[in-house]
Amino acid sequence: MTAHILDGKALGARLRAGLAARITGLSFKPGLRVVRVGEDPASGVYVRNKDRAAIEAGFDSATVHLPEATSEATLLAEIARLNTDPTVDGILVQLPLPAHIRAEAAIAAVDPSKDVDGFHPLNAGRLAAGQPGLVPCTPRGVMHLLAESGVALQGARALVLGRSQIVGRPMAQLLLGADCTVTIAHSRTRDLPAECRRAEILIAAAGRTEMVRGDWISPGAVVIDVGINRLADGKLVGDVAFQEAVGHAGAITPVPGGVGPMTIACLLENTLDAALARRGMAG
Repeated sequence: MTAHILDGKALGARLRAGLAARITGLSFKPGLRVVRVGEDPASGVYVRNKDRAAIEAGFDSATVHLPEATSEATLLAEIARLNTDPTVDGILVQLPLPAHIRAEAAIAAVDPSKDVDGFHPLNAGRLAAGQPGLVPCTPRGVMHLLAESGVALQGARALVLGRSQIVGRPMAQLLLGADCTVTIAHSRTRDLPAECRRAEILIAAAGRTEMVRGDWISPGAVVIDVGINRLADGKLVGDVAFQEAVGHAGAITPVPGGVGPMTIACLLENTLDAALARRGMAG
């Protein structure tokens, strides 16, 4: 068995093209503002990629770049300004923030209707309650990839490896909403390999380099690798040992080129959704 490779780069490009087509029919450009504090190199690359993708798709996109020494109060004041700016539909606070700024305070300061990261407690609560709201971008992208795989979600045994507020927990909620039978596992789970082998859908989001081995995967399972880890030689790998896994899985995402491009595409999808909702327009 050789797994079908789920190409997130190609799927993300199709999704962005669809968003661009929808925007051409609007009388406005959805406004996205990314707030970045400091000079974290990885954040810099990621923010530039977001900005480029947004502009190419027809969004009004810009970055608010604040110095490393910016106080928490100054950051919150900037977020408050963006909350009241009628040209801004989506606000994303780029993480990580400098150590002297509380990430939870910055996230909670964003207007929930403009929270295109889907991290605000109100949006997290809506997702948990099965109510409509803005959904974290990476889990939303994973749902697109699962649809692309053709796997039947209803009743499927799904395992989410990881319990973060950014990926693991919202991912489990989305899978529950799709009628999967969901297990959340983590580094303290007893007999983690056995839990993985029971899954027909395995979402790896533990943040540990090649933690999931090939023989942990049930034959034919769909494997979505959310992890992104840089080795000493600079190579990027996921949380799944890819070369081992392709001999067991039915479908699998690569790293890079799998979930990452979908995260950016779904950020734009969230921004368009927020823009339409703020104007009382149907999505």
